[in-house]
Amino acid sequence: MAVILRHAAAAAALLAVAAVCAGGASTFYSSDPNLGSARVVFQTNYGDIEFGFFPHVAPKTVEHIFKLVRLGCYNTNHIFRVDKGFVVQVAAVVGGRTAPMNEVQKREADKTIVGEFSSVKHVRGILSMGRHSDPDSGGSSFSFLLGDAPHLDGQYAVFGRVTKGDDTLRKLERLPTRREGIFVMPIERIDILSTYYYDIDIESCEAEKSILRRRLSESASEVERWRRKCFA
Repeated sequence: MAVILRHAAAAAALLAVAAVCAGGASTFYSSDPNLGSARVVFQTNYGDIEFGFFPHVAPKTVEHIFKLVRLGCYNTNHIFRVDKGFVVQVAAVVGGRTAPMNEVQKREADKTIVGEFSSVKHVRGILSMGRHSDPDSGGSSFSFLLGDAPHLDGQYAVFGRVTKGDDTLRKLERLPTRREGIFVMPIERIDILSTYYYDIDIESCEAEKSILRRRLSESASEVERWRRKCFA
């Protein structure tokens, strides 16, 4: 009987995990209701930077940047600005990449996005869109905040935050720089060698479901052995 109960418990656990997977991101991000489940990783020559998006805060910005990522537009791009305590800024992909872009990439990279300004504060780890004087001129350049910047609040679109890689940002802050006008720039190029993306809901749930399926299979085998022994 105990074996059967364990088998039933394993089956119930598998159903519970499936329900969590279907339940959406809020199950996992109660500490940050703005953060969705998509994750992007920029692999630089100084380490990785992983970030997530705020789809309910800046939906058009998130859609645009995530599409650029999915098209591979940030591969071979670079970080052109490192202003310690302020920002690390990713270059616009048009002109920033070393590899040529195909026509699909060019069409998306040439788009500009309406300024989606919000009440979310500019603090360390926040992702903020770059733009020109026109508030609706955001394209593909954006910044990782290295500190509090209240003067940017409500003026630049916040659309995500860093989830892993603060150690990489700290490495970048220690690099030698030079000033060119208003920009503080690294002396040597900081390459974004490659990028990839994934969904943590799918990844984590699939891993848990795999473990529970194995346990369920083992439990089923144990039940069958017990049944044969009892009714032999």
